[in-house]
Amino acid sequence: MGIIIGWVMLIQIWFKFGECSKEGDRIARLPGQPSVSFQQFSGYISVDVFQNRNLFYYFVEAHTDPASKPLVLWLNGGPGCSSVGAGAFLEHGPFRPKGDVLIHNEFSWNTVANILYLESPAGVGFSFSANTTFYSTVNDKITAQDNLIFLEQWLENFPKYKNRDFYITGESYAGHYVPQLARLIVQSKQLNIKLKAIAIGNPLLEFNTDFNSRGDYLWSHGVISDATHKLVNTVCSSSQIVREEINRNVSAACSEVNELVTQEISDFVNVYSVNLDVCLSPPTNSQPAAAGRLHFHSLASAQRPNQSDPKPASAALPQFSEDNGKIDVCIFNEVDAYLNRVDVQKALHAILDNVFRWNLCSNILEYDLTNLLTPTIYTVGSLVRSGIRVLIYSGDQDAVIPFIGSRTLVNKLAKVLRLNATLPYSPWFHKHQVGGWAQAFGDKNILSFATIRGAAHQAPYTSPERSLALFTAFLAGSSL
Repeated sequence: MGIIIGWVMLIQIWFKFGECSKEGDRIARLPGQPSVSFQQFSGYISVDVFQNRNLFYYFVEAHTDPASKPLVLWLNGGPGCSSVGAGAFLEHGPFRPKGDVLIHNEFSWNTVANILYLESPAGVGFSFSANTTFYSTVNDKITAQDNLIFLEQWLENFPKYKNRDFYITGESYAGHYVPQLARLIVQSKQLNIKLKAIAIGNPLLEFNTDFNSRGDYLWSHGVISDATHKLVNTVCSSSQIVREEINRNVSAACSEVNELVTQEISDFVNVYSVNLDVCLSPPTNSQPAAAGRLHFHSLASAQRPNQSDPKPASAALPQFSEDNGKIDVCIFNEVDAYLNRVDVQKALHAILDNVFRWNLCSNILEYDLTNLLTPTIYTVGSLVRSGIRVLIYSGDQDAVIPFIGSRTLVNKLAKVLRLNATLPYSPWFHKHQVGGWAQAFGDKNILSFATIRGAAHQAPYTSPERSLALFTAFLAGSSL
């Protein structure tokens, strides 16, 4: 009898989170949402029915003629930050929260593609595991495998997208997530997914190169002094600071250098966008936006100002949206308040299992941060060899994963792969203005790098129109 009951429970879980959920996942209307003609879906896919591990997704079909548009998967990084909260509602989704309502995002990426936002791994956003021990065992390998299972099951639910041209995109720590998932798809003998290309913004690809570019970037933008810049280059590098933090054994020398860096940056400079103001309004909850993201906070956390000074809600995350040309530096507060509304969670078919509230970056996930030390630039190279087109792009105002590190890595990879330059490093234009700089290598520009002028770590928020122009060119495979 116990075995029968157990199987009945598994079947119930499967029907709730598995293959039979498509129509149940349809979103009738989000609270405060303006009228739209495209369809939206959200819900759960079980990636481990026995452990009851479920990944949450939000899917928006293209504004017009979705049958003719490709399918694009978006993954935010962290590790442990929400693709729904950041990618969809902070960056390039169809809506942005403003007060009690949602407003149109004129430069949403679903103007040119069908966009699938995935909250991964379990423990991020609305994704969860009933077996909570999972949260302390998760790593890159598990994340990639779960993402592959999710994708396979999701395509079973939405079979019309099975033979659609498919792209994987993301940013930041998705420099690990995106190429690792793409490699599994390429290696799979069973999946028939038409993976065409990947694009990653301000990605972590190689620990030392990416993190050690921070000091030069901060100094060149006048954020740290000559003396501190010299210490970063001679006494304790940015990569060494973060490495010691990961190992929980910070030396006195690195502690002193880090303190100087954070003091000179101050709480009033957003290292995710050094030219952007910070939010001075108090956050909606006591959980900071991304202060717990270890591989970011060594440059983002700074000495607190005096009690008499206004305190920014968080200098650790780009908190902005564009509304009639004005950047809202407190947009995180809007997103946090909106996604924690009961009526919004009901409309999204979301549940909070073992989590007290939704957070932009998980406060329950204990990701294996030693994975940060593993380079993924070689995985990117294997994808290029397999014929998968790769775009690495950078918002040029980001001091966390600066463009100078990414550009260096792309150029080195092109040399290793012996790819000829097909587009010399030069400006690209949008509406008769410089949109950024770009270069490309190999047949059909199979490997390319581009900057987005004036853009932050989360490029579509400070430069939404230029980001959409770059994304559109990426999908078309056209040269900038």
